[in-house]
Amino acid sequence: MTIIRQKYEGQLDGLIKDLRRLGLQVYYHIEYALTSLSEEDRNYARETIAKDKEINEMETQINEKVIMLITKQQPIATDLRLMMAALKIASDLERIGDNAANLAEIRLRAKIIDQYVLTRLNTMGKLALLMLKDLNDAINDNDITLIKEIIARDRDIDDLYKNIVNTTYLIDNDPFVAGQAHLAARQLERIGDHITNVAENIYYFITGNRYESYDK
Repeated sequence: MTIIRQKYEGQLDGLIKDLRRLGLQVYYHIEYALTSLSEEDRNYARETIAKDKEINEMETQINEKVIMLITKQQPIATDLRLMMAALKIASDLERIGDNAANLAEIRLRAKIIDQYVLTRLNTMGKLALLMLKDLNDAINDNDITLIKEIIARDRDIDDLYKNIVNTTYLIDNDPFVAGQAHLAARQLERIGDHITNVAENIYYFITGNRYESYDK
């Protein structure tokens, strides 16, 4: 193997490591955002919002690395598939960061104290965190079955979202807080959607086939 090829493969490995680091940062960002919803001190929410800049910068670095690899190398089909998947995965992870920051901004506007709603919001977040954790394990093992299962789990988050949106008794208590609770649920529902997109792009990278072309 030539030195040039070794360097090229090292760059590809570095790209995968960058995606893993971004995924880990997003995981913690969701945790911070969920905690901020329950915190009395709004400074926790402000700190969560500030951390979103790190995620944006990491996505930019990944995009620049992919562009560099495409323009300076002549990637074969498999490598090009990795690069295209990396761009899409980084984009979805960055959007998850935005959704998490939006959760913290909701906390700055209102304090959700209703335990029925708050418990369901936290459950949505924990389901999303578990999806991310299991997705990391699936990548390590090239476990296509687990990836499909993770994608299917998004329905659980969707069901909780509908449950919160359809909760009307809270509106009689405080319509503004109810509206903010619904917005929080929407952010968590979008996080689930983005994780699903990440899983589908990983499926594409591993198999070479679009997930949509198979029965779900």
